[in-house]
This record gives sequence, structure tokens and C-alpha cells, in this order.
Amino acid sequence: MKIENINTLGELKKSGYQSKTIKDELRNNLREKIKSGIPTFEGVHGFENTVIPELERAILSRHNINLLGLRGQAKTRLARKMIELLDEYIPYVSGSEINDDPLNPISRFAKDLIDEKGDTTPISWLHRSERFFEKLATPDVTVADLIGDVDPIKAANLKLSYADDRVIHFGMIPRANRCIFVINELPDLQARIQVALFNILQEGDIQIRGFKVRMPLDMQFVFTANPEDYTNRGSIVTPLKDRIGSQILTHYPESLKIARKITEQEAKLDTAQNDTVYVPSLAKDLLEQISFEARESEFIDHKSGVSARMSITAYQNLLSTAERRALKAGVDRTTLRLSDFMGIIPSITGKVELVYEGEQEGAAAVAESLIASAVRTIFPAYFPKIEKLEKPNDKTPYSDLVEWFFAESGFELLDDCSDEDYQNILGAIVPLEILLKEYQADLAKEDKFFMKEFILWGLVEYRKLSKDRTDDGYQFKDIYGSYISKL
Repeated sequence: MKIENINTLGELKKSGYQSKTIKDELRNNLREKIKSGIPTFEGVHGFENTVIPELERAILSRHNINLLGLRGQAKTRLARKMIELLDEYIPYVSGSEINDDPLNPISRFAKDLIDEKGDTTPISWLHRSERFFEKLATPDVTVADLIGDVDPIKAANLKLSYADDRVIHFGMIPRANRCIFVINELPDLQARIQVALFNILQEGDIQIRGFKVRMPLDMQFVFTANPEDYTNRGSIVTPLKDRIGSQILTHYPESLKIARKITEQEAKLDTAQNDTVYVPSLAKDLLEQISFEARESEFIDHKSGVSARMSITAYQNLLSTAERRALKAGVDRTTLRLSDFMGIIPSITGKVELVYEGEQEGAAAVAESLIASAVRTIFPAYFPKIEKLEKPNDKTPYSDLVEWFFAESGFELLDDCSDEDYQNILGAIVPLEILLKEYQADLAKEDKFFMKEFILWGLVEYRKLSKDRTDDGYQFKDIYGSYISKL
């Protein structure tokens, strides 16, 4: 069907076009995708076996949907992806405020126009990208915003009585007829406003300032809500919950692999940054592990959650830290260092809600502890586990390295030292090189020095070495020498 040749109601009828509801559109197109094996909701990772099947079942059931989950769990992204399940174009009566279906008009304007012009009634075509409406539920939202109100200016201009329904100014919901309408953070919507949605969801009629306008709106509602809001700011009134067909729980990524995929997709780095900074695979795992540690931390409010945005902004800050160092050194390319992770602290402190104990520790201290915990968690995946209790004379894989620090009194690693100095400092530690060859023999050359620094940070976390922050870098020492120097 060539829509450019269909401009009137008569031409639309001749084309054989048949009306269908938006829920049937979504259902039919989803059926075709599933039958053809085409992935739905592409670009949303980690939900393939959990959230997406539930969402598909809800769409097949023609349900209005409530996506319930903590912040940063792709709730709005899922809703926006539903646009891809709509028909590419649909016809509507030209000039209609509420996208009237030419074959099934519901507004007075469209009905009067069709009665007057018949098959010559002009029609226009609406692309699916224009069929998505979104409203953030804030306390100042009114019934007039969502449903509509009497417009005194329209009444004056048209010289109409307030008893005439043509003086109605439609709100966002009627104007989103035949569209997907998303209300974000539904519990923040005042209870009296939620009540105004009852009839729209169930019976389809709306009431504006005493006008009972029987308008069977054709809409797909998607609501999003955060469980924390139920206790902190508001709740979804029970009769409204009863009218929402499916409530679907979202969740955070369940593995580092999925988390990495999300971060790399969403970070949106420019080519110059990617070309300047080489990021070892271990660094990416470490970055994602920080979010996992935060979600388990005793200092962070679990009910508030730790958004996936934390990893995204932390990754951006991490690369910017290395990029800044390269620019200061006047080099075109550098490799990320573990000490660059101090640059992500502002990304962490702004993304977590601390409990009382966390407030006492301080946001920056909590952020540093999360980085340290991530190192500790990942370390055994690359090197032999360090036991808490070891016999005094037993030789471990790390004994020679610890003895080197005891003999050499450690070293200082400056934040802005050149790549050459950085490599020379770490390269001078012979036991570190031996340890790397024994347990990470196949390691890529570019990852070598990051892994060496990772070993040192790991030994610090397992109380084999000490690490002190100076004004412009880190000082690594053997743990006993550090203790003695503080006496």
C-alpha cells in the first residue's frame, strides 16, 4: 500500500485498509517477529530470559503494563522499544487533535468533517516514531494536564457556550489516542490524579468539567515505578493496580559480561578517546565489579539500588582520566592504569544513597572501599587464592614479591608519570615479572603492566603489602615497614 497515493477517505477505503487497535498492532507484529525468529527489544541486554518473555506475554495478552524496578534498570528503554512493534504508518483524519481513525472516528470534529465531506475527507499519515508519548509523574501534574479542561479562550473565539463540548481542550492522554502513553514514576502521581485514570483504563470514557465525553480511546499504557517510592513518596492506589494487566519486575545485570555489554553500548565514547586510551579487559571487569560490590555494600541503601548509569559514567570518567594524563604528557596513545580508577570517584559518590554508617565514613571513602573490594573479589580469578591463615615458614607464590618489598622499602607510583617511567618502575620488580609469567603466561603485551599493578593492589587487599595515598600518587611498601614507619 503506497501511502503517498492515499490522501482521502475514499482512497483509503478503496485500498482495502482495515482498522485495528494499537494493542492488536503490537500483538500482530510481535507474533510475526517471534515466528520469524527476529529478536525483540534489541539493545536491552540481560533480560532475554526474564523480563522480555514476560513483556512479550503481556503484549500478546493486550495488557496495559507496569514495569516495576529500581533506578537504572532500563524500564523507560523497554517502553520506548515498543514503538518498533507498531505499524510503520497509520492514517488519521487531517486536523484531528486526537488522531482519529478515518474509519472509526470518535471526536466531534472528525465525525462532523466526515459527515460534511464524506469520501473526500482529507487524511494524513502518522509515523510510528510520532506515536510515543511520555509524562513524568511529578506532584504538580493536574487532571487538566492529563485529561483536559474547558478552554475559555476557545469559547470566546468561537463564541460558544461553556455547555458546548467544543470548548474542551484535550489533555495529553486524549491527544495520545492510538499511541503508546508512558507515565514514569507512577507512585509520585497524586492519588486523586491516579483516580482520574480509572475509567480511561477500563471503560474508555473521560469526564472533563462535568462533560461526560464517551470516547473509547485506543491506547497502550505503560507505567514505570520504583519500589522505593511505595514507602518514601507515595503509592499506586489499589483500584488502579487492579486495572493494570501485567506488572513486570526488572533487575540489574546478573553477570559481568552482560554489565560490560551495557556499559560499552551506552558510554558513547568518541573516536579520539577510543584511539587514545587502550583499556585492558581486566579493567572493564573491575569497573563492573564495583557496581556489584556497591549493591552488596553495608554502607549503601539497597532499597535505593545502584543504577547501571554508575558504571557508564564511571567508564567515561576512567577513560577521561587516562586521556588527560596522555594530553599532559604530550603522547598520542596510552594504556589505562589501575591508579586511574581514582578518577571515577566523583561518578560513584553522586550515584549511591548512603545509609547512616556510610555517611559517617564519607562518600569518597566508601567509593574507595568499593574499588578495593572489587579488586579483592576478582583477584582469585587470576592468581592463587591467599589464605587468611598461613604457617609462618610456608612459602607461597607471593613470598618472593613480599620479600622484595621488605628489602627495597617499596616505591612510589605517581598519577601523572610517563608511560616509560611507569613501565620502568613496575618492570624493575623481578618477582612481579616471574609471578606474571607463571600464572598469566598468555597475557597480551598491552595488558601486562595493568596486570602487574593489579597484583600489587590485590596483595594490599589481602594484607600482604601496604598502599598509602600521597598528594600525587600511591606509595607501596611491605606491610611491616609501613607499620614501623608509623610508630
